[in-house]
Amino acid sequence: MMMIHACCIIFLSQLLSLTGASESGIVGGRVAKPHSRPYMASLQFDKNHSCGGILIRKDFVVTAAHCKQDDRKMTVVLGAHDISKKEKSQQWIPVAKYIPHPQYNGGMDYDIMLLQLKKNATLNRYVKTIGLPKKDGKIPANIKCTVAGWGKTGMDKPLSNVLKETTEKMQFNHECKHIWQKYFSVDHMVCTKFDKKNGGVCQGDSGGPLICNTKPQGITAYTYQKDCNDPKYPHVFTKVPFFIPWIKKEMQRLGNVA
Repeated sequence: MMMIHACCIIFLSQLLSLTGASESGIVGGRVAKPHSRPYMASLQFDKNHSCGGILIRKDFVVTAAHCKQDDRKMTVVLGAHDISKKEKSQQWIPVAKYIPHPQYNGGMDYDIMLLQLKKNATLNRYVKTIGLPKKDGKIPANIKCTVAGWGKTGMDKPLSNVLKETTEKMQFNHECKHIWQKYFSVDHMVCTKFDKKNGGVCQGDSGGPLICNTKPQGITAYTYQKDCNDPKYPHVFTKVPFFIPWIKKEMQRLGNVA
């Protein structure tokens, strides 16, 4: 299932696709070393992977706002490598509260959401939190960053049940603004360039991280719908550093459920 936003019905109506779906994946890339990214979360509905996320506190996950599906109950799976198996390392925790950004209106902007877990994750060698960037600063273009996700390895290719990863390069904001026009916010988004050989994110990878210098600088947001692996269309991510004050305020306001 591919999701297209209502705001995209003019001009780019056939170009944009939110990358959240019932299928996930990285095009190209490599299989990640098992449990080498212990902050990765698989967000699932009815035991089917839908989006990625990152564990930032033992009771909070950050993902994309468009990953929420009406009233369907989401479960966060932590400590996974192969999501087709019941690995002993896995922790399955229901979501207690969904906190999309208050300015998210179903469009491309402000596409970020906090998930408060019903109980604290048990932190161990398989499940760890990842630290957030300290402040909203400029991320240099052309630095190499890593993306990771489960499953779909191309627009019409089979899924991978194991976590995959690859490298994408940070792109200049003005170049992305030129291509994506009104759908790209210089303040709230970052984008990457990639090549067909190494690939990158595709439908289903929404909510997963863009890791630059060990910190999550982006949350996977949208790609070119017809071909997520077309280098002419940069991949777009919600800019995590911009939202740090909101994230911290919400976690403090909500406190612990456990």
